Amino acid sequence: MAVFPRRRQAIVIATVVGLALSATACGDGDGNDSGSGNETSAECSAFEKYSGNDGKKVTIYASIRDAEADLLEQSWKQFTDCTGIEIDYTGSGEFEAQLQVQVDGGNAPDIAFIPQPGLLATFANAGKLKAAPADTKASAEANYPADWLKYSTVNGTFYGAPLGSNVKSFVWYSPKTFKEKGYTIPKTWDELIALSDKIAGTGEKPWCAGIESGEATGWPATDWLEDIMLRDQSPEVYDQWVTHQIPFNDPKVAAALDRAGTILKNDKYVNAGFGPVKSISTTSFQEGGLPILDNKCSLHRQASFYANQWPEGTKVGEDGDVFAFYFPAVDPSKGEPVLAAGEFTVAFADRPEVQAVQNYLATPEYANSRAKLGNWVSGNRGADINNFSNPIDKLSVQILQDQSKVLRFDGSDLMPSAVGAGTLWKAMVDWINGKDTASTLAGVESSWK
Repeated sequence: MAVFPRRRQAIVIATVVGLALSATACGDGDGNDSGSGNETSAECSAFEKYSGNDGKKVTIYASIRDAEADLLEQSWKQFTDCTGIEIDYTGSGEFEAQLQVQVDGGNAPDIAFIPQPGLLATFANAGKLKAAPADTKASAEANYPADWLKYSTVNGTFYGAPLGSNVKSFVWYSPKTFKEKGYTIPKTWDELIALSDKIAGTGEKPWCAGIESGEATGWPATDWLEDIMLRDQSPEVYDQWVTHQIPFNDPKVAAALDRAGTILKNDKYVNAGFGPVKSISTTSFQEGGLPILDNKCSLHRQASFYANQWPEGTKVGEDGDVFAFYFPAVDPSKGEPVLAAGEFTVAFADRPEVQAVQNYLATPEYANSRAKLGNWVSGNRGADINNFSNPIDKLSVQILQDQSKVLRFDGSDLMPSAVGAGTLWKAMVDWINGKDTASTLAGVESSWK
């Protein structure tokens, strides 16, 4: 799933301390300071279109927390200083479940960053969301591929622009260890299995994994299934699967899950640094790849945002402590598909100050502001690639902006929320813990019906 929700801490923060973002106040359009006087009217001129909301408060709720939440709040600081709008942000690891509770209780946030289009559609169909302002829609249409915008469009109404994005199709490894042991980066699935066998032959377990994530436990395993569905089948079959035009327990889906099982349920391969196969279900997603740093694990399949999970001081790069390679295609001659995900900025209120925040977050200006702080990816075509300093982020942005790539959005996030963020997550935990493929998929199919 789209897991910005599930990130924790300890990252190398590539912060640009001297940015105007750190200022504490700004001037108004007439050159008069409206705060402590640290900002000039020239610095705030870009935010004049959002004026008239001084002293108003906007609440935002999302799954982004800890160090990433700190960066998030820095990213809109100049906006709040210059406009006078106060943004009250809350991040939660139980975001999906608690957002529903808040909405049902009449206590919805003004804005939410929702990673699951299926959940977004649930709220839209229930009449809980407000249509995006015209400026938000115009900015989104100018800066994002049409395919991405359809994920936040329900029954013809556009509800929100993408915010952050991520690329899921990566395998993390240690460049230093690979060099020392003579391992080469695999280019095909068969080469990936051959490498795994080679490492297992030394008496070490090559793979480490973790799918525990609080109330969202199980989502990392769904990414394996989705990525392999894209590799075993055509993009068209993938689309049929996520929209239930073929049943969830179709033989094509079973074959993909069995292929995932050749790694995830292989006692010779997993779970390095943690224990047997079943330890995957109790190992937190944040900790899943950390044994790579201790040479207890060689391979960890996880999205680009996993760059934020490495301890402070870890160098991410081709010559660093850790880096990632493309999760190999089964048959590269048929293309190299990419699984991606991200959040959408939607609103439960349409007060002027709420719309001002929603409009700003959809712009290239915001995307570049956040990018300069590091450890973030955006598919916004107005974002300057040079503002992304982390090598894995830069690589991800290049992939997202490459119109020749076959990209598909995270499948479980596209499914109805009761399935994609409900029965499927739970089913993957049961599967890891020993349930067979046929029963696992049949259970999810029954829940969809």
